[in-house]
Amino acid sequence: MTLWLVRHAQPLIAPGVCYGTTDVSADAAATQTAARALAQALPSGARVISSTLQRCEHLMHAVQGLRPDLTYKTDVRLREMDFGSWEGQRWDAIDRHEMDAWTAEFETWRCGGGECVRDVMQRVASAWDETRSQAGPTAWITHAGVIRAATLIARGVRRVTEASQWPKDAPGFGQWSSALSFRRLAHFPGAEL
Repeated sequence: MTLWLVRHAQPLIAPGVCYGTTDVSADAAATQTAARALAQALPSGARVISSTLQRCEHLMHAVQGLRPDLTYKTDVRLREMDFGSWEGQRWDAIDRHEMDAWTAEFETWRCGGGECVRDVMQRVASAWDETRSQAGPTAWITHAGVIRAATLIARGVRRVTEASQWPKDAPGFGQWSSALSFRRLAHFPGAEL
């Protein structure tokens, strides 16, 4: 069984802004480009599961228009981390003491009163386990944070207590970073990882 981890296209928001679960759209042309590439890559019988945020759902619907033979659904567990009151702020404008507190208590600090890393890891692990229990290839259309969490889970890591454990690399917008086998992690052609 293989899992493709696909990141939505470039969101329509200024660079450097924390947007987590803010439901911003993605660039339409970039979404279509990503959809064409993904539609060509996915094998027959694949399931496509999308985050419920529109930047992901738009990509899912674009792929569906090109590949109606695949099955499609959304899953709230694939949403990006909820950064609470930090959302809509520039990362460099967030209070330094709050950022330091998050680093010091990485697993349990509720960013802007929203989610903590433990919450994200638990919901992604739940989606992972469900996907693993079903036969056939699957693509998740999701966000960088979820992809990072899934990459850790693929390596057997389900708890992240230190900020240094969190992967720094993520796929580019509209790209898939890797194909994950439930037995091993392997690079997918064209991946940025």
